[in-house]
Amino acid sequence: MIRPFQGMVPRLGARVFVPDSALILGDVSLGDDVSIWFNCVIRGDVNGVRIGARTNIQDACCLHVTNAKWPLLIEEEVSLAHNVMLHGCTLRRGVLVGMSTTIMDGAEIGEGCLVAAGSLVREGFQAPPHTLVAGWPATVKRDLTPEQRALTESVWRRYVRYKEAYFQDGWPVAEPPIHPDPQPGFAVGNPYP
Repeated sequence: MIRPFQGMVPRLGARVFVPDSALILGDVSLGDDVSIWFNCVIRGDVNGVRIGARTNIQDACCLHVTNAKWPLLIEEEVSLAHNVMLHGCTLRRGVLVGMSTTIMDGAEIGEGCLVAAGSLVREGFQAPPHTLVAGWPATVKRDLTPEQRALTESVWRRYVRYKEAYFQDGWPVAEPPIHPDPQPGFAVGNPYP
């Protein structure tokens, strides 16, 4: 389900996959070839959410923001495994986040990082590029091995193929709703609630 909020209509790139069980609401932008999987919630109701091309948000992920302070930025070719929770953070290009991980406000995960399953990334945490982040609370463990770097690169590529297989099976390409009076997003003038 893709819904406007206070006139802010989610913006979708080309060949985006969003099943009916997912909810995308408000000031949300999805790049080309993004896939949002079953039972995900992406709420752009009090700040903006930006998701770059070829990113996949897997089943039961919850993405939100902080009013007037922390938007959510996910760059290109990021993979969020099942049941990840993100809140007002930044994930740079090519990040892979393992299942059931939580990343909090103001955290920034550097390009190509691997965040291990079940991690808690605290507010304001900074992860250098191409490092392994793990733990509760999470710390930077070390640089990624060549095998781990290959893994982070492979997951997003698989998910682009997966969503294309759904399209071949008759699932529809996502389209934004039509709104009679569309409004700008938070970054360009919409007042925060």
